Amino acid sequence: MTAATKTQLYEQVARMGKALSSPKRLELIELLAQGEKAVETLAAQTGMDVRLTSAHLRTLREARLVQTRRDGKHIHYRLSGDDVAPLWAKLRDVAGAHLVELQVALAQMAAAPDTLSPESRASLLAKARRGDIVIIDVRPATEFAAGHLPHARSLPLAELKKRLAELPAGKQVVAYCRGPFCLMSDEAVRLLRRKGVVAHKISDGVVEWQAAGLPLAEAA
Repeated sequence: MTAATKTQLYEQVARMGKALSSPKRLELIELLAQGEKAVETLAAQTGMDVRLTSAHLRTLREARLVQTRRDGKHIHYRLSGDDVAPLWAKLRDVAGAHLVELQVALAQMAAAPDTLSPESRASLLAKARRGDIVIIDVRPATEFAAGHLPHARSLPLAELKKRLAELPAGKQVVAYCRGPFCLMSDEAVRLLRRKGVVAHKISDGVVEWQAAGLPLAEAA
């Protein structure tokens, strides 16, 4: 192997690093880990305009991290393989283990530690199977349909307040959303507790659940 060939090998791997070097592109990957989305949807969920969103998506596509599907005038994006979401999760975990700044930011997000469920994943699954607790997925319904935790109910945050009557009386509720950086489950817990519901959240999303080797369910 020549020195030039060796350099080229590193350059090809570095393409991935360059594509992942933007906070917004990382956010896009996290969103696409929830399922396929149109450019317009991604723009709305990230707070960017469509042009900037498309530019970031092109960079991810050039690095072969995402793929596209055209539906009329709309372009839909999805992750290019099952290994992309775990790559994002691993990068986030390594950053959390070594970057004090990220540790501080995460600690601030968990300023109310009593909101976190004390249940292990196995215990949570067993109790949900028996009906002892209710797991709610507060992501948009389209993300729930793409894959969700077993025994979870879809109660999107935007609809939660008007659908409280659907929750069984006297049952503890555990909410989840897109993972440890997602704030929707925090908002859901606050809303539920104001209404007198015993509620907690888990920091897992579907990516973390899969990374732990646990199964997902799909909407019928």
